[in-house]
Amino acid sequence: MSDQVTQQDVNSTAWAACDTFRGVVDPAQYKDYILVMLFLKYISDLWQEHYETYRKQYGDDDERIRRKLDRERFTLPFVEFKDEKTGKVIERFAGDFNSIYERRNAANIGELINIVLDGIEDANKAKLDRVFRNIDFNSEANLGQTKDRNRRLKNLLEDFAKLDLPSPNPATASATRPAAPPAC
Repeated sequence: MSDQVTQQDVNSTAWAACDTFRGVVDPAQYKDYILVMLFLKYISDLWQEHYETYRKQYGDDDERIRRKLDRERFTLPFVEFKDEKTGKVIERFAGDFNSIYERRNAANIGELINIVLDGIEDANKAKLDRVFRNIDFNSEANLGQTKDRNRRLKNLLEDFAKLDLPSPNPATASATRPAAPPAC
């Protein structure tokens, strides 16, 4: 993870995300989508950084690494995408930004983002109970028809993928941790 992210990097990403939604999403709703994605990117980058640290300590002992990660400030669970009719698990993957980014071309990307956010909320009930419930990344009313919605969400994911957020190291937090992005 880079420790050189600047306020300008965060601002540029936020503005690019605003441009993705401009003319389609009510400006009052930009923050719902953009700040949620920024939060998801941040906790995913932090989780990955900690995973790599624990991997150096414990090698290939994934069970031990997972136990350590489960004690972090936020837990990123594995999530399951199920067939609506049969309930059969179609796909199981890590509930993080990187897994969503890998699936950015999926025809159901909005649904996958919602599943990840629901999983994160459920795994962190004490801190995130009902935080994401009213934000629907699969909303036709808010994000448009499927083809356009998928294009917008892909652009949003690609914008945030460029941002490499640092961990909040207390010694350097004020120097490297950017403030909230500007209003769109």
